[in-house]
Amino acid sequence: MADNTAIDVKVAEHILNRMGEIGQPPEFGIQLVNVGNEEYLEVLQRQYLRRLLTEARGSAFKLVQGYFGGGKTHFLHCVRDLAWNENFLTSMVSLSRQECPFDDPYLVYKAVVGSIMMPPSDVMGYAVRGLPDVLRSWADNNLADMTDEAFKTWFKGTALRIPVRNHNFRRAVAEFLSAYRNGDDQAEVILEAWLYGEAVPHADLKRYGVYGIIDRSNALQSLCSMAQLFKGYGFPGVVMMFDEVDRNLSLISGKKLRTWVDNLRQVIDMCGGSELPGVLFLYAVPPEFMRNVVPEYPALDQRLRCPLSMSMRSPQSALIDLENLSMTPDALLKAIGLKLLDVAQVAWGWDCNRALQEKNAAVLADCMSRYIFESGHRRQFVKVWISFLQTQRFGDEYEMTPEEAESLMASNDRFGGSDPEGAYMGGEDSDQDDAFDDEFRDF
Repeated sequence: MADNTAIDVKVAEHILNRMGEIGQPPEFGIQLVNVGNEEYLEVLQRQYLRRLLTEARGSAFKLVQGYFGGGKTHFLHCVRDLAWNENFLTSMVSLSRQECPFDDPYLVYKAVVGSIMMPPSDVMGYAVRGLPDVLRSWADNNLADMTDEAFKTWFKGTALRIPVRNHNFRRAVAEFLSAYRNGDDQAEVILEAWLYGEAVPHADLKRYGVYGIIDRSNALQSLCSMAQLFKGYGFPGVVMMFDEVDRNLSLISGKKLRTWVDNLRQVIDMCGGSELPGVLFLYAVPPEFMRNVVPEYPALDQRLRCPLSMSMRSPQSALIDLENLSMTPDALLKAIGLKLLDVAQVAWGWDCNRALQEKNAAVLADCMSRYIFESGHRRQFVKVWISFLQTQRFGDEYEMTPEEAESLMASNDRFGGSDPEGAYMGGEDSDQDDAFDDEFRDF
């Protein structure tokens, strides 16, 4: 039996619930079920989170490539765990044409400041979320014990002198911290709304020395200033992750696409300089983005095109290709199955026939890898496998046959037709499921 003593029961239950119901990556404990992308994560941890971003105060941009259902969201969750282990702040944003398109910097800004998070206090602890609450938590640890005179010195000598692109942003943050420390609830509410990008009357802002609002024209500068302030306040840095959740998001055309591409180019250039200290910027897209969009824009193509995807041998490469893993599809699925078996044994207190269930994982993995031709089958494997283990838990354990594996696969609604691959590539009915699929698309 595998050594599962390091797995917390509550975490194990959380993993099985999230992954068994809809194949969604777990919020906590994702490393317990992670397989296949370890080299990418090691490079990010060693070369970036521990060296470039902290020691050299640099920044980096990485394009994460993978098909829908191919593990992009799962990978971003893994990166978030690594970042938390190094005490980085994180922000994970889902990009969609309706709610948060990348061609609208204002909506992107609102999404980032709303999702910025501090590392949780424990394995399933509460994580401080949202820029104002992150600042409050920082103030509790750094400003609460200051004398009034010491605070005034810090306010004028440090808070208002941190080099930033948007001076209004620097002032607003400093005044917000002052209002919170001094118990000025009215000022705190006004400045919190401003930091979230909400409309605040100019008359209410002038008393705090803040002029203007956050809008499309300065939203990108404001994000840059936020990163600069975090570094100035002593945080190691921030990992910003953007995940395209619309299937055809990268295939938009016209002015919107040009603006989208130009904004991405600006971010890449800022990461290449010193304007985003301590920032790791990850942007997750399907392979169509590199094939169909990037070649049409030479400025972007020159920045992203590289002969090799990121690895230990080419850590500077901008591309993280999740379709280029070291494991074969069947080996990958079997490894996932064994990880989930470890989790299930802990969550259910189940002393199973380990050797038998390992054989069953291999049978189901082989069936899935032979019949499904896109990496999205990982999500389906997870759901079917957890469901099968439930039946084994409550009944007599038995060996799965290839015929039963095919039957289990076919019984899943997602593969109920004669064209299982079409379920991922989009058929006549696929658009009806996009809202659901785009939210819960990745293992």
